[in-house]
Amino acid sequence: MVDRIDGHTILIGLMATPIRHSMSPTMHNTSFVKLGLNYAYLAFEVGNKELPDAIQGIRALGMRGSNISMPNKQKVLPLLDKLDPVAKMVGAVNTIVNDDGVLTGYTTDGTGFMKSLADENLDIRGEKMTIAGAGGAGTAIEIQAAYDGVKEMSIFNIKDATWANAERNVKIINEQTDCKAQLFDLADQDAFKCEIADSAIYCDSTGVGMKPLEDKTLVSDPSFFHKDMIVYDTVYAPRTTKLMTVAEEAGVDHVFNGLGMMLEQGAEAFKLWTGEDMPVDDIRNILFADAK
Repeated sequence: MVDRIDGHTILIGLMATPIRHSMSPTMHNTSFVKLGLNYAYLAFEVGNKELPDAIQGIRALGMRGSNISMPNKQKVLPLLDKLDPVAKMVGAVNTIVNDDGVLTGYTTDGTGFMKSLADENLDIRGEKMTIAGAGGAGTAIEIQAAYDGVKEMSIFNIKDATWANAERNVKIINEQTDCKAQLFDLADQDAFKCEIADSAIYCDSTGVGMKPLEDKTLVSDPSFFHKDMIVYDTVYAPRTTKLMTVAEEAGVDHVFNGLGMMLEQGAEAFKLWTGEDMPVDDIRNILFADAK
């Protein structure tokens, strides 16, 4: 790192909390080295309180941009100058690009999720999906999956501040795609079990299972799952989440953490910042080797 940083190095950030577990700095900095690009990527512990000053710092420091993660993906919207059409529809941003002081927000989570399944030769188009969560990542996944051809979607959410967003997601999906979406209260465990049992994929897009909730899962009963389905946890630290352990106990064929999604959404962001393709195969080998 020291050998390649000079007075011309361009800074890119990652703003979230918690964030010290992130593999994004490894992924992006390794890619910069492999492609000979004079960029550096750093992680910053930023929550909602610090976010306005941090976003202004992108402009003030002339940073090329930043990734945005929990809990900032929706809070960042009014702080930006422009939104990509998909980000506007999703109502969340995970990538900011700075063009001479003009900050544009994008979301790459949904495409990252779908590409990560394609990387495993899995296709959920025409299938039913059950998903928990309707925050920034969940919304991006839900809308992208619907647009890409998921036939039916059951969204479960707690009745908190994100419930209205979940209602909005269902409305967008039903009005603008061929997917049929329904919203359920996560407290209704009978419905939760029934919908998962009838699905080709269950995805947890919440932070449950990630620090400080490493020992928690929304599904603790293996009987919720069936062998032929996909169970996908967007959390990747720890590498094996409590949800994944339950799914493996149920004998589920395809169980994933969020590393694949993180890789592919990162590749989309990398292209936005640099105009270059991330060396995805090389980075996948590094990330997944480190995950073992």
